[in-house]
Amino acid sequence: MTYYVIYRNDERLGGPAGIFVMDVGTGNAILWDHRSGRWAFDPALVVRFVNDDRNVDRFETVDRAIAERVAETVSGGSALPDEGGIRAMFAPGAGAGGPQPAGQQ
Repeated sequence: MTYYVIYRNDERLGGPAGIFVMDVGTGNAILWDHRSGRWAFDPALVVRFVNDDRNVDRFETVDRAIAERVAETVSGGSALPDEGGIRAMFAPGAGAGGPQPAGQQ
């Protein structure tokens, strides 16, 4: 898994604004969806953002421990799913309505 911390601007003012988790081998990805208040399967959005040269200074790759801390900050307290939960969200048919971390249904 690759964990990306997302910032609102190139200067990274105001701290992290979002988080993506991607399996670069399969192209599957989830993100914290601020609108719905839950983890969402959206590989197209993640790939578009990460591959857009205009965003090169708006994200950084981090390890799992940092991703866990950032996830709680940007989500308002929701934990980053464990790797098994993330992989379950990648399963066909799971989509945005797929499994959520415990207590996040």
